[in-house]
Amino acid sequence: MPTHNEHGENGHKPEEVDASLGYEASDVRVSGIVVFLVALSIFVAVAGALAYGIGKAINAHMAKEDGPRTKWAQPVDMRQLGNMPNSPELQNKMAELTQRFPSPRLQTDDGNQDVADLHEREDLLLENYSWVDPAQGKVRIPIERAMELIAKQGLPVAPAVEQAPLLTGDTKPTVAVPLTSGFARTGYELDQAAAQKVEAGQHR
Repeated sequence: MPTHNEHGENGHKPEEVDASLGYEASDVRVSGIVVFLVALSIFVAVAGALAYGIGKAINAHMAKEDGPRTKWAQPVDMRQLGNMPNSPELQNKMAELTQRFPSPRLQTDDGNQDVADLHEREDLLLENYSWVDPAQGKVRIPIERAMELIAKQGLPVAPAVEQAPLLTGDTKPTVAVPLTSGFARTGYELDQAAAQKVEAGQHR
């Protein structure tokens, strides 16, 4: 028949706690708090030293990759600009800062407008007369007129070029037919053209 042992594992009776006071009567161990604070201070100091050392190493590596400072690579103190008020002085300052970076600069959109502007400049050259060299009287003519002249007069025939005999294993080079006859309009340009047609139809 099992019996209840009122003593501890070592045969000693456990210390009885007087709960009549309603609070802990023994004092806190100051040594434990001191050890914890010292360990925490050492941990914070070591972590700070490691973070500072890693930051210095990363900055040194980045400075080595960037190379020496030039007029294109130099630090700018943005605190000099203040609270960014809308003033001509601030705009001039921002323009001065942005002019330090060479072209091409970061685009403000996805590049669709740049492609559209390029095609407009090409259309001006392909569809209008313009001077190439006024001193020599050279004029650029529209592409449609140039095609008409070529259809009537034909292309000038280049003199035959003597070719050396092909070596063993060589083949005569062939020119592949191009897939297109020119550049194709982008989706952005097609949408803009459709919107202009709708707007023109509404004004009628």
